[in-house]
Amino acid sequence: MLRINDRISIEDWEITEQFVRASGPGGQNVNKVSSAVELRFEAERSPNLPQPVKTRLRTLAGRRWTKEGALVLQVDETRSQVRNREIARERLIDLIVKACERPKRRVATRPTLGSKRRRLESKKQRGEVKSLRGKIDPSS
Repeated sequence: MLRINDRISIEDWEITEQFVRASGPGGQNVNKVSSAVELRFEAERSPNLPQPVKTRLRTLAGRRWTKEGALVLQVDETRSQVRNREIARERLIDLIVKACERPKRRVATRPTLGSKRRRLESKKQRGEVKSLRGKIDPSS
């Protein structure tokens, strides 16, 4: 069981780990040892995650979210299988903790009169600079 916070914990059946060969350095073991880990968390089927958290997790996951509703994390940072597994679980916990935080509602504001005037004045100056860049008329 993976504990996220005091209200959310993930059961073992929700997480599957598959070990694959990692790209990159590895010396003589590069073609023999499967040190990279692919962690798959069945987030959509998880009874422990509330629906708003699942929705925010989907947006945070991006391309790592599958059509079946699973979150797939791949880690091949170190040569150690155990360390890669720990990193993958830490990343999963971080993602879920971020998804638990409710985003603040944006309060709509209007630009001040002074900022509108400054913007229009700078646009006027910029237009004047550009108009002076034109070709000079030789007749005048």
